[in-house]
Amino acid sequence: MGVAHNATTTSIEEAPLAADRPVSGLADELVDHRFKALPPDAEGLTVGALAAERRNLFTGGFTTPVLALSAESVEHNLALLETYAERHGLAFAPHGKTSMSPQLFARQLEYGAWGITAAVPHQARVYRAYGIRRIFLANELVDASALRWLAAELDSDPEFRFICYVDSVRGVELMDEALRAAGASRPVDVVVELGAGEGARTGARTEADCAAVADAVAAAGTLRLVGVAGYEGEVPDASAERVRAWLDRLVALAVDLDRAGRFAAGEQIVISAGGSAWFDAVAEVFARIPELSAPVLKLLRSGAYVSHDDGHYRHLTPFNRVPEEGALQPAFRLWAQVVSRPTDEQAFLNAGKRDAAYDLDLPEAQVVRSGRDGTVRPATGVSVTGLSDQHAWVRTEPGAELEVGDWVGMGLSHPCTSFDKWQLIPLVAADGTVTDYIRTFF
Repeated sequence: MGVAHNATTTSIEEAPLAADRPVSGLADELVDHRFKALPPDAEGLTVGALAAERRNLFTGGFTTPVLALSAESVEHNLALLETYAERHGLAFAPHGKTSMSPQLFARQLEYGAWGITAAVPHQARVYRAYGIRRIFLANELVDASALRWLAAELDSDPEFRFICYVDSVRGVELMDEALRAAGASRPVDVVVELGAGEGARTGARTEADCAAVADAVAAAGTLRLVGVAGYEGEVPDASAERVRAWLDRLVALAVDLDRAGRFAAGEQIVISAGGSAWFDAVAEVFARIPELSAPVLKLLRSGAYVSHDDGHYRHLTPFNRVPEEGALQPAFRLWAQVVSRPTDEQAFLNAGKRDAAYDLDLPEAQVVRSGRDGTVRPATGVSVTGLSDQHAWVRTEPGAELEVGDWVGMGLSHPCTSFDKWQLIPLVAADGTVTDYIRTFF
């Protein structure tokens, strides 16, 4: 990532991805009925062969509904976060739960990411299957079967770096028991998670609790304490002031644990935070981290940026507060067809909850592509008012042009619940050419 280093930031090694880059094997998968919206006449082709045909999304035989990712917007967003992290001296481990796409992980790593963040063991297994060499698990890992798998992965690959949360003495005990039973030869690196406050999600609630967890790690021969972490997005009634105050606590905790000699000797000290809503505050507070006894890895974990959205994150993105640093571009567009126009005020599209994220906001009608001549116009007077399993309920204002057969292009809110409804997503250039297909593993 070419990070602009300071006295407390180490250099970022190159290419935290397996040399054989098995992600290329995804092009050999056969196109068939498993994948929604792909052209029926493409069945039996490999994904790579279909991509090489460079079909048009609208005239190349794709069926509706079909989710598309803008190739240009994805590249723009990847480059913007790389630049942002460089400017602020941050390392970056984007949260992979957003896309669960090894192809996008590879692109994120090419754009300088230190590694990829996971939430649960299954995600880490997917990452390893596709060559990810650095994984930050933003959760306490107490599953004995998963820890047995992790011990084997660490033992078999000396270049594999894994870090996870610990937030309780009991959790540390369970980890130690499972790793000892597995015969682990390499210790597992852990960071103490500081909770974001009463009523927040996970994490030790007080500094005294964190110290007790650190003591438990020191007593466990299978673990190494390498830093502190947390998630500022869970600060109750979050505001810039409250988020910065919690981040100051996180940094102070790292300072106190360092002074007490509780971090593993000879290792980087990891200080990690940063979802997709407050990474500007993270950058501001992390810029003030004092010099510690070892170099500091300031690790940001934002994940939604890769596709951004037209709803939740459009309103929450820190770039709204710092527009001089750039702007993310929404990359998703869900295309559905008008299949019923029962009244002048109502229409129905053939996309619903099975196809579109709806947990935060409804899809936003943006453009209409004529089913007669292919011309595209703004979706003036057209709005989505509800979703059934396989239908979108649409209200049309007087004078709105919409007829059966038209395609409606909709923006989506919340990338994490958009990616997970599609196993193979066309990556589409601005002229409609499908340049690739993004495989997901949920």
